[in-house]
Amino acid sequence: MGRLTVRRPVLRLTPDGGTRQRPDTLVSEEPLEIRVGGKPLSVTMRTPGHDVELAHGFLLTEGVIATESDVAGARYCNSVDEDGHNTYNVLDVDLAAGVAPPDASVERNFYTTSSCGVCGKASLDAVKLKTRHSPAEDPLRIKRETLISLPDRLRENQKVFGSTGGLHAAALFDADGELLVAREDVGRHNAVDKVLGRMLMDGRIPASETILQVSGRASFELVQKAVMAGVPMLAAVSAPSSLAVELAEESGMTLVGFLRGETGNVYTGSERIEL
Repeated sequence: MGRLTVRRPVLRLTPDGGTRQRPDTLVSEEPLEIRVGGKPLSVTMRTPGHDVELAHGFLLTEGVIATESDVAGARYCNSVDEDGHNTYNVLDVDLAAGVAPPDASVERNFYTTSSCGVCGKASLDAVKLKTRHSPAEDPLRIKRETLISLPDRLRENQKVFGSTGGLHAAALFDADGELLVAREDVGRHNAVDKVLGRMLMDGRIPASETILQVSGRASFELVQKAVMAGVPMLAAVSAPSSLAVELAEESGMTLVGFLRGETGNVYTGSERIEL
């Protein structure tokens, strides 16, 4: 398994106008090729770790699978580096009998960057996927004070971010603010896939009465992933996009942006927040 961080020497520019040599900790970024039944499907740039969760979450949010029983198994392929060591950068997922393989709309052109999961998608028309776990009728209710505490709770669980400053994070909480699962990754969409993949593997999809808190902005793709997993509320510390708000509204999801300190903007689904 690849390392989460690497150490590199840097030339530090100091406030007195001088310089000094020092080591710096960087977050690892490596490619992961996801295969289904031996056929390459997608390559994403990710932080190594929780790769099986990442693959499960990716297949869930792309509409390929809906429950943990849809997957028969997952294993690393024998991809080797120049020294003959397994890179653990190719993961093959076997679907259960009767589960249809992904169609061409899921295939991504060459690779998915860590900064943008939707870039390079074969067809933008395929992004608005139909969910089997609609959050529209979810009974979630959350107290205002619980909601505004979630960004700090997320930050407390960003262990690698503290040493590198280079990771996104996502976490799923229940209505009482109890942490269910938290993950970090160089790609914001990968962090969400890892969280949702863990929930899928634990048999907890649809993720009813939960809140997905993310460390950055609320993009269309993150809303789409949450909708596909049946998450009724997405909260972000930064801004949502117009398309993210539109999808949240159409799907019956509560979307909160700029959740910082004591303030936040509720864009859709305000009825779920006890003011």
